[in-house]
Amino acid sequence: MASAPIVVHPPSRTGGRRVTARGHILGLAHSDRDVAEFLRRAGMPDAEQLLDDPAWVTWRGGHAHCYEAA
Repeated sequence: MASAPIVVHPPSRTGGRRVTARGHILGLAHSDRDVAEFLRRAGMPDAEQLLDDPAWVTWRGGHAHCYEAA
């Protein structure tokens, strides 16, 4: 896989992180649970196991699993 299909974008100024799958916005996550739910709704039932897999998920800006305001 050339690049991860899931991107968790940098924390926003008001908190939360935008989550996209192949360029399509899935939602604004405020926790890993939110990210996993977005991915589950997108058809990935075992999403929680993928959050730390760089082949599937890229965390941009800030620390992974951190959702506080930038």
